[in-house]
Amino acid sequence: MLRFVAGALALMAAPAMAAATIDGVAVDFAPMGEGFKQPVAMMALPGDGRPLVVEKAGTIRFLEGGAPGAVFLDVSGLVSDGGEQGLLGLAFDPDFAASGAFYLNYTDREGDTQIVRYTARGGVADPASAAIVLSVAQPQRNHNGGWIAFGPDGLLYIGMGDGGGAGDEHGEIGNGQDKNALLGKILRIDPSGASDGKAYGIPADNPFATGGGAPEVFAYGMRNPWRNAFDGEMFYVADVGQYAWEEINVLPLAEARGANFGWRTMEGRACFPEGTMCVQGGMVMPVHVYGHDAGCSITGGAVYRGAALPALAGRYFFADWCSGVVEALRYENGEATGLVSTADGIGSVGNVNAFGTDAEGEMYVLNDDGTILKLVAAP
Repeated sequence: MLRFVAGALALMAAPAMAAATIDGVAVDFAPMGEGFKQPVAMMALPGDGRPLVVEKAGTIRFLEGGAPGAVFLDVSGLVSDGGEQGLLGLAFDPDFAASGAFYLNYTDREGDTQIVRYTARGGVADPASAAIVLSVAQPQRNHNGGWIAFGPDGLLYIGMGDGGGAGDEHGEIGNGQDKNALLGKILRIDPSGASDGKAYGIPADNPFATGGGAPEVFAYGMRNPWRNAFDGEMFYVADVGQYAWEEINVLPLAEARGANFGWRTMEGRACFPEGTMCVQGGMVMPVHVYGHDAGCSITGGAVYRGAALPALAGRYFFADWCSGVVEALRYENGEATGLVSTADGIGSVGNVNAFGTDAEGEMYVLNDDGTILKLVAAP
């Protein structure tokens, strides 16, 4: 599924805003910015607080006065941004105040995934500081994953799609189920270390650190994990489906180590292709799925931890890129509960590329048309 095709699935550029009720609170999505070029991530600059917006074509800019502001870093000359490719992820070193280090996940001019370290000082990145940490060859132009974040353990997690095309037809079992492939995985590395001639270290407790698979692999069975999130020790993974099902997986981080999320043996909770038989033993079942009668491409979000809407604390928000509808659920006692949708009160908010947060933990929606909306209490 192409997430960034202009026109074919485009929604109205300026959807009307109304109110939806979640946990007894009337909420809205208020316009906070416009003019960005396909924003795919947003977060506060550590120690500074100003929000940064990552544009798919390769520029990272500050959000200033509701519009694109000063440039933090421009790597557009290094990035291929056709289709689902581009600058797709940004993660700041947990010790950014001392190191100034941050990491990008982008597809280069040859279409391969590059994880690159940069440094910044005084609110500006140094382009000359670039150091490639990890390169992963991509056989096709879609399913690049692109998510990158530091976990609560201080290690770097990277979401990798299955290599693209339909049905993960890569090798006998597909990349998702091939433990030796880096595609179709969640990877975990230590970018502060080095081992075996690599520019990163392998955490000793990675499931295949001593054999049985690629040592970088943390979890497998992914198709295209488009936007994942940590909430304390909980790990939320949104995986884009093929023909039938979109899914959300939630696990304590310790239980996610070595987990098999199913693809290409399964799509959602069903065997793939649908109607066939499959061996499901040992696979993690998603906590929530929805069919393509309700959308076609999930956009994973985040758990709300802001202060402005305390009744919503602990709710995980997500959206569908095609329907433009934002939904939220709670993960309690191993189950997804309390699913609510903004479809009735608000309707479509646009083609949602990603969710973001500011320095206060408030939640934002980033639309493909360059608009940025904030989750707020309705007036």
